[in-house]
Parts: sequence; structure tokens; C-alpha cells
Amino acid sequence: MATDSTPDAPGLCFGSVAEAYDRGRPGYPREAVAWLTGAEPLAVLELGAGTGKLTEHLVALGHDVHATDPDPRMLDRLGTRLPELRVSQTAAEEIPAADATYDLVVVADADMWFDADKALSEIARVLKRGGTFAVVRNVRDERIPWVRRLGNLIGHHAIGQGIGDAIDSSPYFGPADEATFKQWQVIDRASVQDLARSLPDVAGLDRTGQESKVREVLAFYDDFGRGMDGMQLPWVAECFRAVVGIQPKTIRQEPVTTGTPSTESAAGDPDPRLVGEDTVPVALAPAVEPPADDDSGMLLIDFR
Repeated sequence: MATDSTPDAPGLCFGSVAEAYDRGRPGYPREAVAWLTGAEPLAVLELGAGTGKLTEHLVALGHDVHATDPDPRMLDRLGTRLPELRVSQTAAEEIPAADATYDLVVVADADMWFDADKALSEIARVLKRGGTFAVVRNVRDERIPWVRRLGNLIGHHAIGQGIGDAIDSSPYFGPADEATFKQWQVIDRASVQDLARSLPDVAGLDRTGQESKVREVLAFYDDFGRGMDGMQLPWVAECFRAVVGIQPKTIRQEPVTTGTPSTESAAGDPDPRLVGEDTVPVALAPAVEPPADDDSGMLLIDFR
């Protein structure tokens, strides 16, 4: 766990701010999740599930979901959201599942922390023939001036720089399909602090650095925000999906013996950590309604 002087390693910095992450990060548009998964119920492995922002949609849409994350603190928070869900502390680079186990492997805003070569090989291995790898990434729409100024404080997002290129260059998957979906997140003086704390450019700082950055964000909000009414922060959900083509298999060495041949099975049985009860649907909080003008043109000005 991070201390005042030693931040968490990259990709594991979010556990120390799990509650702020859960409160401050936007969810994902339901139509985006439906595009990623399709209409039929699937056996789904979610990597980097975090606090369950995507997971709750997957469960509510009727999929059989197993959620994983390398950080136990994030999984603890996810467990409060979906207490009946199967979860595992698992990294994308070494998935403890048998070959051809899942119809879909899905990732939300976590692929940037993967070792792409190792992770894509493992993802292809655990997918069934014809299975799909899907990714969704929430990106602030920094074409809007005040959103770009906020990015100067908490780190910029680049639209169009998701994992699509890595999928296309991988030997394991076909070309990636892409789609985008707009949404608006209502933030106020409290939630903008949680949002700031949950972002990697801030979460990776020591405690003193985090508090200094949050004060800057509050000063920005007090200048540009709308007080009790909050402000609507525009996001673009970038989605990618690709069908597995080549499926690498688990390579297991037979034990060296000097007498009676070993009877140990070479079959790839599922790891016991991946066995659990069926999921149950959960009720979702109502989505934030976007402004009537979906063109976002009204947001291109700086509000004071």
C-alpha cells in the first residue's frame, strides 16, 4: 500500500483510492456495453474490473461474468457493489483458466497497464473458437476548451489512441471493429475531487502531491463550475472488439521420472479460484441524461 513517500507501482496505484475511484469515475453507456457483448448471454471474463463500473452492466445484461483485478483493494470495493459475483485476484498476463474457456474477454480502461504481448496471447488462449476480445475506454472530450483546461491539471486523454492498433498487429486476432458512444457525467465540487484523485496522474503521486493537485482542481471548479448545479463533463466511450483467430495452447512439461511413469494428468483443468456460484442481476442507478442537443456544440464555450 502506498505511503506518503512511496506511491504504488503503475497500474496498482488505484487501490489506495478505490473509494474515490468508485465515486468519481463515470460509468459506461449501456448501449456501448451491448455493442461490445452482443445480444446472446455469454461466458465472460473481465480483466481489470476495478470497482465494477462495467461489471454491473455485464451482469444486468444476463451474462455469466467472472471479474478479475490484480489489486485486492479494488476487488474489495467491487464486492460491495456485487456481493454474489465470482471474483479473482488475477493479472492479464497469466490467467489461471483452461484453454478455450470463455466466449468473451472484456477490459474497461485497464489495457494500458497490460504487457500487451503476454496479455494478448493469454486472452486468445482462454477464448473459445470464434470468441471475442472487447475493450472500452472512457475518454474526456477535450475538443471542448474548458475540458482541455481541466486536462492540463489532471492529465490529458487522447481520443483515438486505444488498443485497436495493438489488436490489429497481434497474430492472434482479426481486424478490430470500432465504435464510439457519447455520455455526460454530472460533477459537483465533491465529485470533481474524487475524479481527480482517481486518475493515474494524481493517484500515482505521494499524499502531499495529491492534496496539492486536488486544491488546484477545486480552484478550477470554483472558477468554471456552476456551484450546487454542478457541471456536465463530456466523455466518449471508445469501443473495440476483435474475433480470435489463432489460439495458443498451454504448454506443459511432463515431470522427469526415473521409475514408474507419472500418472499426473496433462489436461488443463480450471484453477479452483475460477470456480464459483452463478451471478445474479442487479439494479442499476439511472443513467445521467445528456443535454437535449447531442451535438455538444453548446459545450464548446467556457462557462463562468
